[in-house]
Amino acid sequence: MKTALVGVGTTEQGQLPGRSANEIAAEAVQLALADAGLTKDDVDGLITCRNLTGGAGIDEQIGHMLGINPDYSATLDYGTGNFSLHLGVMAITAGLANTVVLTYGTNQRSQRVGFGRTVGGGAEFAAAAGLVHVAGSAAMAFRRHQHLYGTTEEQLGWVSVSQREWARLNPLSIFKEKMTIDDYLSHPYVAAPLRRPDLTMISDGGAALVLTRADRAKYSPKKPIHIVGIAEKTALRADQNADNLMRPWLGATARQLWNTTGVRPSEIDAVYVQDATSVWTLQMLESYGFCEPGDAGPFFAAGNTRPGGSLAVNTSGGQLSESYMWGWLNLCESVRQLRGECGERQVPGARTALDCSSHDFLKAAATLLTAAA
Repeated sequence: MKTALVGVGTTEQGQLPGRSANEIAAEAVQLALADAGLTKDDVDGLITCRNLTGGAGIDEQIGHMLGINPDYSATLDYGTGNFSLHLGVMAITAGLANTVVLTYGTNQRSQRVGFGRTVGGGAEFAAAAGLVHVAGSAAMAFRRHQHLYGTTEEQLGWVSVSQREWARLNPLSIFKEKMTIDDYLSHPYVAAPLRRPDLTMISDGGAALVLTRADRAKYSPKKPIHIVGIAEKTALRADQNADNLMRPWLGATARQLWNTTGVRPSEIDAVYVQDATSVWTLQMLESYGFCEPGDAGPFFAAGNTRPGGSLAVNTSGGQLSESYMWGWLNLCESVRQLRGECGERQVPGARTALDCSSHDFLKAAATLLTAAA
């Protein structure tokens, strides 16, 4: 992959009343370009992400707002960080652009736009069963994990507790209140066995990244972060797939990534999981080979993912405690960690990061990033 990330920008997160989603996305672009030492005149590619507010997030809208005429532009309907980044990598590799800005902005919290609705293939059948929020399906997925491996609710709780500990070290995060495992267990169920800390909170905010050709990246004022591998798999048949609650196609994505790069899980310094629910983090550590199937619960409970543990996971706090931004903030955190810019939460000597996403029970993507020598 002859591409590198040279700029990241993140707006304030939480609730940003009086501002449109596109204005927030444009602010993130300005921050990312400043971080990269570039101007809008250096941009010849734009990739945007449609958001849950409906008509916002379109490339034609945001390009007009930024005042640019890029050679290439596109909008992904579900453009979580990895999926959008991969499209940018492909655009540069194909020669359609040299420097691509990717951005996402949302005001869904201040607009009171929830995500209590089903999406994707088979949505109407899920809705008929009362599964109109990811919490229901994720709760069933965790019940399946419990049945197969004996995983306990307390073990699952350590996913949220460890990420909250990281979030307390992150000035950008929304949730900074201390949370112990007893605090976690005292929360009532939202969709048993999942509690409030197992699920994301809708939020406003923006994020942007600047991706460019590797030969141009060497002139960046900050350390370039190279894209050394990407992988994607779909499960569009959804519940027609065998044991789709366990999302076995995550493992296929992992194998594709490891086989094409030659990198192994033991070489990864930091892992970032797009965690719409804590169950996704549990599943992905097993699927990507950081734990054997069934071992993730004890792995979390032993404190391995807490600050100072053996494996840094979602060092920003993840979507459970930092902000719900469809995985975009995970990519920004990956870049900052590999640059060594994360202060109290910095992973010592971090040089390689894995960023993995999923669209619930429908598709998956993963990116391997490494710091320039």
